[in-house]
Amino acid sequence: MSPTHQLDQFTGDPLPDPYLYRRCIGALQYACLTRPDLAYAVNKLSQYMSAPTDIHWQACKRVLRYVKDTLNQGLLLVPSSTTSLQVFTDADWAGDQSDRRSTNGFAAYLGKNLISWTSKKQHTVARSSTEAEYRSVANAAAEIIWLQSLLREIGHTVRQPVVIWCDNLGAAFLSLNPVFKARTKHIECDYHFVREQCSQGKLTVQYISTTDQIADIFTKPLPTARFSSLKAKLQVL
Repeated sequence: MSPTHQLDQFTGDPLPDPYLYRRCIGALQYACLTRPDLAYAVNKLSQYMSAPTDIHWQACKRVLRYVKDTLNQGLLLVPSSTTSLQVFTDADWAGDQSDRRSTNGFAAYLGKNLISWTSKKQHTVARSSTEAEYRSVANAAAEIIWLQSLLREIGHTVRQPVVIWCDNLGAAFLSLNPVFKARTKHIECDYHFVREQCSQGKLTVQYISTTDQIADIFTKPLPTARFSSLKAKLQVL
């Protein structure tokens, strides 16, 4: 998607027949099962399926052209000497032009392999970047619990604490320091959920620079060089 043109629900003329738009987005949702590089674009375009405009249709055709040029690419899974579980989380604070809700995303790796990812708009408006990032951490923590349960069922136990990499210092400190609780009552449920997992030694939240944040590709449109770099780290080759 173009990083210089933001989509919203008010721009453009309504399509006379939105059937083709909805059909294309539905097909792209299936493509996302093996193409995590499409996750943000498809998530964004899916938000306008009820009343798409010609601007949304142009953005959809842009994605289709990209898919046409990369038909030979897909998610690569390789044997790995390490079986540690780690997750990269990120959120684009108030990135939606229509309702100012944030988009969060995460990428979960088992060893070198990407096994779970998401790009999703948050249900409520975040009043700070820390709140948006911490909600993303909480969603990733819930996914970690499910992944650990799945791995145990197939005979693999993750013994060391799972590392969640977050590029927001406030969110990283919040998972460890209960002093911040009084100033974050509006995210108290997420706070207690993550704190409980950290105190039990099941996971740790650590800071990572924005430059190294892989989940950045799931939260916003990126320039070509940055997009290509992160796509390679997702093992889409």
